[in-house]
Amino acid sequence: MIEKLSEAGIRSEHAYIGGFASIGLSLTSWLVSRGKKGDSKAQSDRWGIFIGHWAPTFFALGIALKLEEKK
Repeated sequence: MIEKLSEAGIRSEHAYIGGFASIGLSLTSWLVSRGKKGDSKAQSDRWGIFIGHWAPTFFALGIALKLEEKK
């Protein structure tokens, strides 16, 4: 799978950018959800945590792609 991503032109930098973007999106979604009337604190926390879980996946893909680029 990593080889196919690399062949498609996806570089490790793209995955790292996705990781940092998901951290920012997590914070943004949490803040926006907190600002809505009717959304509870628990619901806001769930949105932030859900999106925050994407970051480690992107960073792991970045590392795998970096290793593929060194071949």
